[in-house]
Amino acid sequence: MASVSEDEERSPLLQSSPPDPSIVIETQDQNKSRWWSIRIMYLTMFLSSVGFSIVMTSIWPYLKKIDSSADASFLGWVIASFSLGQMIASPLFGLWSNHRPRREPLVVSISILVAASCLYAYVHVPASHNKYYMLAARALVGFGSGNVAVVRSYVAGATSISERTGAMANISAFQALGFILGPAFQAAFTVIGEQGVTFAAIDLQLNMYTTPSLMGAFLGIVNIILIFIIFREHRVDDLGRHMGNINYEPEESNSQEESEEAIDRVAVVSSNVLFFVTLFVFAIFETIATPLTMDMFAWSRTQAVFYNGIILAAIGVESVFVFITVKLLSKKTGDRIWLVGGLAVIWAGFFVLLPWGNQYPKIQWADIENTTIHNSSSWDLSFVMSSNHTEEPTGCPAAQSWCFYTPVIHLAQYLTSNILIGFGYPVCNVMTYTLYSKIIGPKPQGLYMGWLTAAGSAARTLGPVFVSETYTHLGPRWTYSIICGIVAISLLHLAAVYKRLIAFSVRYGKI
Repeated sequence: MASVSEDEERSPLLQSSPPDPSIVIETQDQNKSRWWSIRIMYLTMFLSSVGFSIVMTSIWPYLKKIDSSADASFLGWVIASFSLGQMIASPLFGLWSNHRPRREPLVVSISILVAASCLYAYVHVPASHNKYYMLAARALVGFGSGNVAVVRSYVAGATSISERTGAMANISAFQALGFILGPAFQAAFTVIGEQGVTFAAIDLQLNMYTTPSLMGAFLGIVNIILIFIIFREHRVDDLGRHMGNINYEPEESNSQEESEEAIDRVAVVSSNVLFFVTLFVFAIFETIATPLTMDMFAWSRTQAVFYNGIILAAIGVESVFVFITVKLLSKKTGDRIWLVGGLAVIWAGFFVLLPWGNQYPKIQWADIENTTIHNSSSWDLSFVMSSNHTEEPTGCPAAQSWCFYTPVIHLAQYLTSNILIGFGYPVCNVMTYTLYSKIIGPKPQGLYMGWLTAAGSAARTLGPVFVSETYTHLGPRWTYSIICGIVAISLLHLAAVYKRLIAFSVRYGKI
């Protein structure tokens, strides 16, 4: 009968491969405990992703529902607040995990996430300033999601260098599953409607906006229970030799001995820069999805939430297949070439979104009478005057002056862009994390992973703010042209540092 190690080595993506039995010194029980603990980290990553994505497509309509004073610029701050919270928390939780049992920062961070998800469901209760309560709720959800640094540092320390790419691909696969099921859950909850059911005794509204957040809180509680029951701490070196359950004082002493060889700081900084760019452009892409489709395709709030939920879920499915491909082929091609290819595909995805032609979006009638319309002779405004004002206004708001002279982005363009970015983003995500963990080598990676996660969170903070301001005032043509320029510069930077992005053990001739 095959051992646990042999069974898992032959298994597909979501069952991670242990190292070569000829060099691994660990018992079957240690192997089993180590991989079950790693799988709990996969689940934690999945739930962190769900906490972010499960309300993404509905934030804009929910924000407008609870506070009519909120505009597209404030939407950028609400979405960015998640990443700002995560940016602050990631180095703190990462440093904590270097010196204390990882169960501590994991449980504390998930508890914060659960509490913040419940707060999100109650942001409609205050009599005023509701948009600021939503801002606070999303910031706290992001702070709780700072445990991503703990998850990745644990998996990096509990896998050999030969396992690392597969394990990191699995983490990213579970992250993608979170992006699949989050929007899918949100789309399914649209059947509840905007009114839903109200429990007056506790001021709770169960509707299409609050139910997904409460579901995220429930999953967080389940995650805490599993961490207490199953999770144990293990560590192996780059060759896969088991170093026993983590004992923090000896580990620090060992790391001092291992630190005689310096980490390539240029490679470390470059990895952070490339990861920042990857997350920056993807944050822009997902932030503007709902407003863009409402403006270009004249979708209602419910339609935008439902259709974008389906689209993002489809991107998540595509991402899982991408992770399978990366895991299988990177063993033959190496990791770096995939990073180059992923960035190139992302550039193509945004280039496709550039508007062209002589067809223009439908203009929303809501604020037509308060807006001066230039060159109105070239426009057929009869539909504006005949619209039924009792219905929800749809189309490109007249307050956005670019709506009158920027060609419409066609649905085919939008879907093609989704397919391309749905391929490029997961490749860049997993390869940046994988290369980064290998560059750092045997040292405790909690703080390093905290900084990388903080770089990604900074990108998710700045991206939504940038795109909300740029899109609102300049439109999609300028927005996507600037992004194409940023990605092109990143490709040149990657070419310049390409030879330095190698594993610590390879750099010093240990493997």
